[in-house]
Order: sequence, then structure tokens, then C-alpha cells
Amino acid sequence: MMSCPFKPRWERRKDARPQELLLAALDLFVERGFAATRLDDVARAAGVSKGTLYLYYSSKEELFKAVVRENVLPLIDEAGELIQAFSGSTADLFRLFMTTWWERMGKTKLSGLSKLMMAEASNFPDLAQFYHDEVIAPGDAMIVGMLRRGIASGEMRAIDPEIGAKILIAPMIMMMMWKHSYSVCQIPNKDLDSYLEHYIDMALHGLLVR
Repeated sequence: MMSCPFKPRWERRKDARPQELLLAALDLFVERGFAATRLDDVARAAGVSKGTLYLYYSSKEELFKAVVRENVLPLIDEAGELIQAFSGSTADLFRLFMTTWWERMGKTKLSGLSKLMMAEASNFPDLAQFYHDEVIAPGDAMIVGMLRRGIASGEMRAIDPEIGAKILIAPMIMMMMWKHSYSVCQIPNKDLDSYLEHYIDMALHGLLVR
């Protein structure tokens, strides 16, 4: 008796399933938002049963947290290592940090998570607090650290680094919002790249000691 050359969809490697679920969840969260994404749809998109999904994630909230921890937190860790290891000027560090952020997150589907949180944070305060603690606060702290580095070295003007960090982050968040807007605000990637170059240039002209 010949064996069937094709395995059923349910017989994939067990260790592959969490990653497939996270990829499917990221796609649906970005496309539909948190509230409109159903676990049934995530399971279907990943090619598993809903029961299989519950073996790994007990709720939609836990699934979202896993998406963030798997995809975003490693980028934050890498950014922290980049800052620690960088030995050049703070201006060059700032330029490298922002361009790397845009390449690794802003240009990817992950940027849609920012739009999701901006739109739905008030309806899901616990999830918003998680995102703030895990993503926003560490990102703020890295920019504050860069500003303090530049001020201490005499490269940058003595501004309030906490306020300065929020001002510097805002245009980057707006870029990611624009990228996922289906309104008249939508801007092609090539124009966003030009926006990034102008933003870095204008930011450094405002920060650096003349």
C-alpha cells in the first residue's frame, strides 16, 4: 500500500506552530486591529485548529503580548547594544539609531502595531500599559540616554532630555501612522525615506551646539 506523499496540515512540527501563529496574528492585528481580530481567524490563517492555538496562548491578550515580545523586544535589545557599543559622535549615533529603527521597524509590518495601540489603547488599558512598559518606555530611555551623552560631551545644547526625547519620537510615530493610513494621508515609502532624512537633518540642527 502506497503512503500518501502529502501530510495533513495538522501534522507539522510542533515547534513550528507558535511561530506560525505569531506571524498570522501579526498580519491580522495590523490589518484589522485588536478588537476585530478573532482567535478563530488567527488559527485558520496559521492552518491549525482553535484548540491548538489555546495550547500555546490562553487568550487574545496573551497572543498579542507574545507577538510584541517575539518581534519587537529583540529589536529594542539590539538597539540598546548598538548604543552601548557605539564610540563615535552622538550626532552619528542619533542618525544610525533613527535610520536603523526605520529600517527594522518602521518599514515593516511591525510599524502597524503603533497605529493599533494609538487607536485602541483607551479600550484596552491593560494592553496599553503592557505596550508602554515593554516598548515605549525602553525606547524613550534610549533616546534620553543619547541626549544626555551628547550634552555631557558638549556636542548638544543643554535641553531637558526627557522632554526632548518625546519631541524627537513624535515624528517617527507619525511616519508609522502615515504608512498604515488608507486615507489621503498615505505617503509612498520613497517619500517617507526623504521625510526621515529631512527629519534627522532638522533635528540635529536644533540639537547640536553651533
